[in-house]
Amino acid sequence: MSNAPDVKLLGERADTMIRTLGSISAEPNRLFRAFLTPEHRKAADLVAKWMRAAKLDVSEDALGTVRGHWAGESKKRLLIGSHIDTVIDGGMFDGPFGVIAGILAVDHFTQAGRKLPFGIDVLAFGDEEGSRFPTTLTSSMACAGTFDNARLDMADKEGVTLRDAIVAYGKDPAALAEAAYKRGEAAAYVEVHIEQGPVLEYKKQPLGVVTSIAGQSYLNVEFLGEAGHAGTVPMMLRRDALAGGAEVILLAEKMARDTKGDVVATVGQLRIPSAASNVIAGNVALVVDIRSGSNAARQQFVDTFKTEIRAIAKRRELGLTITQTRDVATTPCDQSLQDGIAAAIRSVGGEPLELSSGAGHDGTAMAKLCPIAMMFVRCRGGISHNPAEYTSPSDMGLAVAALIRFIETVKL
Repeated sequence: MSNAPDVKLLGERADTMIRTLGSISAEPNRLFRAFLTPEHRKAADLVAKWMRAAKLDVSEDALGTVRGHWAGESKKRLLIGSHIDTVIDGGMFDGPFGVIAGILAVDHFTQAGRKLPFGIDVLAFGDEEGSRFPTTLTSSMACAGTFDNARLDMADKEGVTLRDAIVAYGKDPAALAEAAYKRGEAAAYVEVHIEQGPVLEYKKQPLGVVTSIAGQSYLNVEFLGEAGHAGTVPMMLRRDALAGGAEVILLAEKMARDTKGDVVATVGQLRIPSAASNVIAGNVALVVDIRSGSNAARQQFVDTFKTEIRAIAKRRELGLTITQTRDVATTPCDQSLQDGIAAAIRSVGGEPLELSSGAGHDGTAMAKLCPIAMMFVRCRGGISHNPAEYTSPSDMGLAVAALIRFIETVKL
């Protein structure tokens, strides 16, 4: 077993690296780092520099994923990764900490002169957030061998296709198949990630074990009513599309609360074409985001929810279109890997809480390749996708120390 890691030093190093990477942004006053942009290039180069300093052999695939390889005593590899892209006006910790944790863990073994029975690849993906193209997880899908070439024709808001963006980044779309790991080569994938929620902080614990990555369903709901003068159409004769939309929003909230935590539902987008303060809304579109750690609970919710929406439309005499634009199954984490992470958390003095991740992660794609696991790290206020996002150096140090312990003890 290697020397005990210095938790304080690991946390300080992680914090410095996070802040250095966080200074790379497309905008001067807020953090935004999109896929296959000049900012992505700068971030990737910095991560590659850190990997080389930790004695990792660095390469980059056709989708710009930075790969640092540390050779072991066999060809089997433990993959450790996360993403370096951000949402618009995002935080510094979501994604990059998982990459940095992997680099620091390998550096610990390098400094100790250790060899392990397996190799380690640290992966810095570039497209987890989907903040440029109308797709996500393209980087990790390529590594898992599940990338669909139809995605190459998807365009960003400027009309640049993914294919053209890859070429502009200096890569070859024809080489995408080479990004995939060979079956049996990747023994497991592990991701260290801030919780992006308040549970660990509420429970006063720095670290947690992820049991699954929640499945997601997106419903696009559009009501067609009749626009009319706000002052002249009696209330009983109105076909108000916005009133129908408001009822759907409250229905989603009530139904989700009634599941007692099994399902969460959110309406974060509402569109009213030709909106005016003195006009009854004739058309309203909204997107309902439904998530659950249970596929059965999510599907039951979706089915019942659709039935209730149809009843609202009928009662209000509104035209209705419901389109399901996303249907992603729950991704379970491997039980033996969960047990290993739990034991590692105990070894650094934590009590490993079990949590399901309500956010999506690269692990969803990597689960098509190999068993996966995740470790959550406490974040202040549960705030994420926000400049106020914060994880303390002490918690980051504990997370890296636990990752080191996990690597020392895992059987692959």
